[in-house]
Amino acid sequence: MHATIVIILVLHVLSGVFWAGSTFTLARTGGAGTEALFRPQMGAAAVAVLTGGLLWHLLHRGSPGTTEYILAAGAVAAVVAAGVQGISGRWTVRKPAPADQAEVAPQNARIAMGQRVAALLLAITVICMAAARYA
Repeated sequence: MHATIVIILVLHVLSGVFWAGSTFTLARTGGAGTEALFRPQMGAAAVAVLTGGLLWHLLHRGSPGTTEYILAAGAVAAVVAAGVQGISGRWTVRKPAPADQAEVAPQNARIAMGQRVAALLLAITVICMAAARYA
């Protein structure tokens, strides 16, 4: 059981670090490069959320305490961040780049805003995970 938890935790941390790190970078660059990172980000988000749920199931049974409430707030922020990125990034995957420059600017602005909102939510997630340990 101990080895299983370690493996799940490693997958959770590695996928979360990639997801948050790429999100912070894309937020800083105004979404430039989202086309190349959208699918890996969504894959990392899925792995982070699924392994986080599995860790919750294995390690946080019983009545919730302060630690669980803080972790739950971080989990909600992460799920919302994934949703925001999924919605804002879908234009990069589904629609070809518009030929008209008047259409490019609003699309880029939506993508950049989505990355910035997701970065804020993932920062909250990381803070919650760090704070929960000492709650």
